[in-house]
Amino acid sequence: MTELVNKNHKVEEITQKDVTKAYLRWHFANEIPHSFDRYIAASLLYAMMPVLKKLYKDEAALKAAYQRQLLFFNTQLTWGGGVITGLMSSMEQVRAQQEAEHEEITMTDDLMYNTKAGLMGALAGIGDAIDSGTVQYIFIAIAVPWAQNGSAMGALFPFIGFALYQLLIGLFFARQSFKMGRDATSLMADSSIKKVIEFLSVLGLYMMGVLAGNYIKLTSSLVFTLSGKEFVIQDLLDKIIPGVLPLAAVMGVYWYFRKYGLDVMKAMLWLTAVLVILAATGIL
Repeated sequence: MTELVNKNHKVEEITQKDVTKAYLRWHFANEIPHSFDRYIAASLLYAMMPVLKKLYKDEAALKAAYQRQLLFFNTQLTWGGGVITGLMSSMEQVRAQQEAEHEEITMTDDLMYNTKAGLMGALAGIGDAIDSGTVQYIFIAIAVPWAQNGSAMGALFPFIGFALYQLLIGLFFARQSFKMGRDATSLMADSSIKKVIEFLSVLGLYMMGVLAGNYIKLTSSLVFTLSGKEFVIQDLLDKIIPGVLPLAAVMGVYWYFRKYGLDVMKAMLWLTAVLVILAATGIL
């Protein structure tokens, strides 16, 4: 590919304000454009446009920069999107400077795309596990008692709290990765970050157990008489293994997901059918 020179202008410096604007554009456009060949690359390009317009005054150089940021792209909103938005801003700053000063282009198109490709999957996995698999359930667990008491905050708090969390954590990652440039990946490898991720993962599992134990109500209505004495199955279960029926329901759904895949709708239909049959036969 022919290298294009960002001619006849002094490259403007990208600031934290520019990076903040880029991330906010990414944050709110993230799930809007989809295509089979580029997926959500248009969201990244939309985020980067103010940065690229500031760096590249030459029309040909600007078009080339647009094309670089419009290749296939897919990642998680905050951990992936935040880091990569800041990192691309930093790398484009270096590329524009090299073009303006007619230096050897070491910040090549391949280097920038390979950086994105290498990070987007790994960071998406971390972000999905922490944000979608842990943090949002913490907000839900906090709000469930309010909802049970009839407070509207029980419904609103998880959405508002989680939305603010994602906005702030994404901005943090974008700004930090911009400061660190190509060394931004070390932010994810830092021992303190790893400890936070491990802590949140354990906390998320704990909160899921709390939710299952306290808010899944499943009891048996079976009663039988032996030698003139009445035995209530639920009372026996409560004495031997309290909460075993809710646990069995949770583990049954988990087994279904492991065996047949994460099809929530089918799992709900099967669970409903099983519970109806068990209730109709007097077991539950």
